[in-house]
Amino acid sequence: MKRLPEWLAWRAAVTPERAALIWRERTWTFAELALEADRLARQLAGLGVRAGDRVASCLSNRPELVVLVHAVSRLGAVLVPLNVRHTPQELLTVLADADPHVVLVEPATRAAVASWTGTLVDVESDLAGLPEAAVELRRDVEVDAVHTLIYTSGTTDRPKGVLLTYGNHWWSAVGSQLNLGVLPDDRWLLCLPLFHVGGLSILFRSVLGGFAVELHERFDAVMANEAIERGVTLASFVGTMLWRMLEERGERRSPAHLRAVLLGGGPAPRPLLERCAAVGLPVLQTYGLTETASQLATLAPEDALRKLGSAGKPLYPNVLRIVRPDGSLAEPGEPGEIEVRGPVVTPGYWRRPDLTARAFCDGWLRTGDIGYLDEEGYLYVLDRRDDLIVTGGENVFPGEVEAVLLAHPAVAEAVVVGIPDVEWGQRVVAAVVLRRGMEVTEQELVAWCRTRLAGYKVPRAIRFVEELPRTASGKLQRWLVRQEWDRAANGGTSDYGTRDETA
Repeated sequence: MKRLPEWLAWRAAVTPERAALIWRERTWTFAELALEADRLARQLAGLGVRAGDRVASCLSNRPELVVLVHAVSRLGAVLVPLNVRHTPQELLTVLADADPHVVLVEPATRAAVASWTGTLVDVESDLAGLPEAAVELRRDVEVDAVHTLIYTSGTTDRPKGVLLTYGNHWWSAVGSQLNLGVLPDDRWLLCLPLFHVGGLSILFRSVLGGFAVELHERFDAVMANEAIERGVTLASFVGTMLWRMLEERGERRSPAHLRAVLLGGGPAPRPLLERCAAVGLPVLQTYGLTETASQLATLAPEDALRKLGSAGKPLYPNVLRIVRPDGSLAEPGEPGEIEVRGPVVTPGYWRRPDLTARAFCDGWLRTGDIGYLDEEGYLYVLDRRDDLIVTGGENVFPGEVEAVLLAHPAVAEAVVVGIPDVEWGQRVVAAVVLRRGMEVTEQELVAWCRTRLAGYKVPRAIRFVEELPRTASGKLQRWLVRQEWDRAANGGTSDYGTRDETA
């Protein structure tokens, strides 16, 4: 199988009048969504976009971004969804690497990329005036062709672009639907950001499964709960969202029509899962990453309570294994690195053959994540990577935050770690050594970071220490920093010396 029918065109021909997208008070059918995708594709062609060109979006969740996801398919172009929470400098770094032909923006995001020298198109003020080129639009796609280029901090201090093909997205949607089933009146609540693969993947499931997506501009606990009461049957959240929804719901039980709530964004704390079970929220924990086009493994509905805390088994036809540091297979219950293989796995990284070569071993993707399989083959994820911090579903690379702290004239050394947090999964914190004779407060350092980093990357707390723990060779011991932070939080004293800020 080398080619597939372009899925929205196929869906619009098969069930044209079914609801495809719900946004505020408006509903689009699949036929209407396909017409808008055709129109936008011709407008992009009028701007010179051709097969293989990158088209970036600096957009919040909105219908135009949904249309763009399908418009690029008609031209053979590649979608580059930008994280609108990033700072202008972070966005410009990604744009320089992706080199898009055009960037779609909205009034709220235009200023963030205003200094980029390429073509900007405001979807609220410019689209209506763009002429449509008379081009033949594609009605099939190559399985191995790239549809999406998604940037992730991953485990390097430089953003890396993950290539995702049509086949990656197709198999991801198929695996999800084989696990959950599909009903014609399903409605999936989408309030995850569409610049993350977790949000984007829902759009492909919708078109292939023929059900509606209810799109929210951003997550709001009240609105999410109201949507569920109105008839949403499926939903996707990260832990922070679920905590807030539970607080807003109180003791109200989940309605019977809600079939499944997928929970991603890192290992879920057991108290959260138990509280969901108490009010009947059918939560299914998932495991995946950008490199696997969203879900790689998901708990089956019938196992939601029996295997509380597990991310389930691999979705068809993917496989995973747990390996020891020497490459041998771990025994059941033995933690090791999670390695994955299957048609959802990325072919590699944009313009980074070095990263691609290091990420794969004999066809297996080395995730860097730690977990174990129980006796029945169910996956339990322990850590989202050795150093990577996952807070509220967002990836934070410590080195990036440390670089900002070290840029402050009063800071000599800095280390950033994630510590457990019941609501956020992990909390970003930092330990700092000041330069001799220099003074700065925690609040001043936080303010310094806030002007240079996306909000979720800013440390929630900063401790001042006399020195940082290192090995004899000078290597920083992050695990000891985390351990000592926990000890101090519980009233203990640090083994590597602290500085009293008030002294």
